[in-house]
Amino acid sequence: MLEKLRQMEENYHAMQEKMMDPAVVGDNQQYAQLMREYKHMQPIIEKYHEYLQAQNDFTEAREILDGEEDAELREMAQAELEQSKERMDSLHGELMRLLLPKDPDDDRNVIIEIRGGAGGEEASLFAASLYRMYTMYAETQGWKQEVLSANETELGGYKEISFSILGEGAYSRLKYESGVHRVQRVPETESQGRIHTSTVTVAVLVEADEVAVDINPTDLRIDVFRASGAGGQHINKTESAVRITHIPTGLVVECQDERSQYKNKDKAMKILRSRLYEQMLQEQNDKIASERRMQVGTGDRSERIRTYNFPQGRMTDHRIGLTLYRLEDIMNGNLDEVFDALATADELARLAGQQGEA
Repeated sequence: MLEKLRQMEENYHAMQEKMMDPAVVGDNQQYAQLMREYKHMQPIIEKYHEYLQAQNDFTEAREILDGEEDAELREMAQAELEQSKERMDSLHGELMRLLLPKDPDDDRNVIIEIRGGAGGEEASLFAASLYRMYTMYAETQGWKQEVLSANETELGGYKEISFSILGEGAYSRLKYESGVHRVQRVPETESQGRIHTSTVTVAVLVEADEVAVDINPTDLRIDVFRASGAGGQHINKTESAVRITHIPTGLVVECQDERSQYKNKDKAMKILRSRLYEQMLQEQNDKIASERRMQVGTGDRSERIRTYNFPQGRMTDHRIGLTLYRLEDIMNGNLDEVFDALATADELARLAGQQGEA
């Protein structure tokens, strides 16, 4: 680990010099890339220097103990030896965490797709509740959100809704949300007061740009048609809705929320790129041995990950055994405690895997 850190420090100083080069400063894309790498490395280098200082204190205390006969000085040196050893152990653990490979997509924007599952209208209503929960969380982070496609029900639920969340670190916080979310509550449509169980599927996709996913225009079939649903009389007169079919994979994306055919096409292409990018990542993950996959999971839509029990005011995340009795607070977008616990569990699993490989 220390050899890796020594090499990283050399790269860090080389990067500092490169960032002062006028040619690099004038290249916005290159400079931005270097700045991202620099900001990522900075806390690691600072922690490494703390470790070296603790190591130096330990060595000096050891030398005093080995060569000093004065009892008082030996007692002071022994205390320093123990303290510096504790600092070294603590800093070693922190450095191990900081050196874990960073998900290259962590700082990217996301597209979230929510679909009602088992439970009919109640599932659609809970899909709307989850949409509200995520958008309220986005507001607390200062992120922006935009609806890309929605299929609304008469009671205000969603059979499905796709929306983007734009903000630094969005994927790092939201990536563990993919999977089946189960709700247990008395539906608004239930007259007998019986508790129903319904499910909603959530998929969190990285918002892929054109560079990340190269789509051949000849692989696309684009159809336009008249939109349906609420939205005004114009939808019955204008063929503004767009359906894009990616022929090689069979993926189909529809968008009809905008009056403009061009805007609907742009939104549909965003969703298509992100679905293709997810498919590409999934193929890569399938090549990784199962024991090396992240134990928390970030993409299996068939996995039941969480239960929201309204009568008990309880939320349980089944992957990490987390149960919180403040459901109303969570549904209002206060999700940091949940996301922190998931990130910590993932980090510990990866640390264990790293140590096992060592």
